[in-house]
Amino acid sequence: MIYSGYELLWLFFICSFLGWVLETAAGAVKQKRFINRGLVNLPLCVIYGIGEVLVTVFCQELTGFWLFGFGMVAATVLEWSAGHLIERLYHERWWDYSGRKWNLDGYICLSSSVLWGVFSWGMITWGNELLLQVFHWIPGLPGKILDWVLLGLLILDCAATMFVLSGRSRHISRWEAVDQWLDGISGSLERKICRQVDARIRKAYPQAEVVPQEKVDTHVFAGGCGFYKISLLFLLGAFLGDITETIFCRVTAGVWMSRSSVVWGPFSIVWGLAIAAATLLLYKYKDRSDSFLFLSGTVLGGVYEYLCSVFTEIVFGTVFWDYSDIPFNLGGRINLLYCFFWGFAAVIWMKVLYPPLSSMIEKLPIRFGKILTWILVVFMCINMAVSAMALGRSNERREGILAEHTWQKIMDERFDDQRLNRIYPNALER
Repeated sequence: MIYSGYELLWLFFICSFLGWVLETAAGAVKQKRFINRGLVNLPLCVIYGIGEVLVTVFCQELTGFWLFGFGMVAATVLEWSAGHLIERLYHERWWDYSGRKWNLDGYICLSSSVLWGVFSWGMITWGNELLLQVFHWIPGLPGKILDWVLLGLLILDCAATMFVLSGRSRHISRWEAVDQWLDGISGSLERKICRQVDARIRKAYPQAEVVPQEKVDTHVFAGGCGFYKISLLFLLGAFLGDITETIFCRVTAGVWMSRSSVVWGPFSIVWGLAIAAATLLLYKYKDRSDSFLFLSGTVLGGVYEYLCSVFTEIVFGTVFWDYSDIPFNLGGRINLLYCFFWGFAAVIWMKVLYPPLSSMIEKLPIRFGKILTWILVVFMCINMAVSAMALGRSNERREGILAEHTWQKIMDERFDDQRLNRIYPNALER
């Protein structure tokens, strides 16, 4: 089923509200008083809305146990990622499952994951249809206006919340920094709004604790795990991934085959993003056991490859890989063997490849490293944009749409079907 943008927005807001009701009720029971448990001031818990849209878009072809299982895993990865993102941005831990059995670092636990699975199954099986019936009862234009109004309010609310949270210091106590910062704001209205937001966050997450941060040598380029290092690792991962897949195809199929994701250069975006995401998520666990990294890589890699498969099919109308002939596959998008490959790749990356590559990056002169990174980032952004346009135009040609605009004519001239077939030999229309 193809959902419109307005339908997805509606599902996002309704599930964010239902999640807020659930979280607020649970918080009220624990603290014996009403509190707004959402990150923003509106009665919304956006992680539930994001999870709903994620499952709706990417899991609608699944049913039964597979829907429950994949929804549970995908939503758990989302919760785990959100916890680490908050820790990385604000240096605080806002929830902690350490007291529950079968938890991982206090950010996820088995009982919570099972609830995510039940939520995913229920929404795809019958919940979405019920919520969309309510949306369609609203006349067309008012319904669209309602979505836009809610979206505008959420953006303003997020901006105010992020403004307050960004004022905290990582070097002093949890609330002392924001108190000092608020005192320095000029204007009574701004001060009132910011204090109101800050007071709500304090009440909602009184157990929030400052997480000690890794000390980074500022005299070294790209120390720690910041923007510059992740950007360069993305580019290195994209290149190494393309080379690895090309050699793998030569060994297994006996042919040299392009495995690139873009029209210029041997770069696999899937591998580049996987390396960047794995480094961000597993960096703090780099000293954990090989078995932990293997299991984490297997789960994260499987979820990631499945989402990439659905995303490219929806956006480009093209299937770049199909594992239907391999045993233990899920919709031809992932299979158990290749999920294990992701697990082995995670161990090899964090234990073998990451340390020397990280050290090599840090040896670059600071000024040169920053200039080089931005040049490569801009190049890759242009490369990805042109590749998307070339694939989009290829779909238009298959549908018999004539080139009327300048970009369409350029794509037809520079990236005809013959050239694209060489770059994407395995791409199939679905």
